Amino acid sequence: MEELADVYARALFEAAQDKDRLDVVREQLGQFADALIDNHDLQMFFFSPYFSTAEQRDGLDKVLDGADALFENFLAMLIENRRMPVLAGARVRFEELWDRENHLLPVEVTSAIELDEKTINEIGERIGEQTGEKIQLTSRVDPDILGGIVLRVGNSILDASISNRLEQLRKAVASAA
Repeated sequence: MEELADVYARALFEAAQDKDRLDVVREQLGQFADALIDNHDLQMFFFSPYFSTAEQRDGLDKVLDGADALFENFLAMLIENRRMPVLAGARVRFEELWDRENHLLPVEVTSAIELDEKTINEIGERIGEQTGEKIQLTSRVDPDILGGIVLRVGNSILDASISNRLEQLRKAVASAA
């Protein structure tokens, strides 16, 4: 299913890029996917094999008022091929492609206590300087790490937490015994 989502996301991304409508399509994809997540009846209608593709296309026309034609065609293609369930995965993959196109690097700072905004921004600025990317910075608090911080930069993780250090020490002591 993940491979299908990737194929559909790439196709939509490249078509939107060719037509210079990446931002519009991204926004509409997000809105439609959120509407599906929030509305069980819509999910049942668009994901169910009990409704014909003609019925689903008619329903799509009623739901999408003023949507971009490229996006409408994409959804119609998903319906026609009975691939609507890949929409959530396609959205995630589209977002990744959009981030890469716009040189955005997601960075998440996790700490045991709330860090002040200045400290978080300095961490983001340093990572931005080192990578040459625009940083999309988020932070969260997780008391389970006990102290220190955990940085998730893109797909990489730097774990400088006390809980990680204690776990490494525990393993070292266990292997020495």
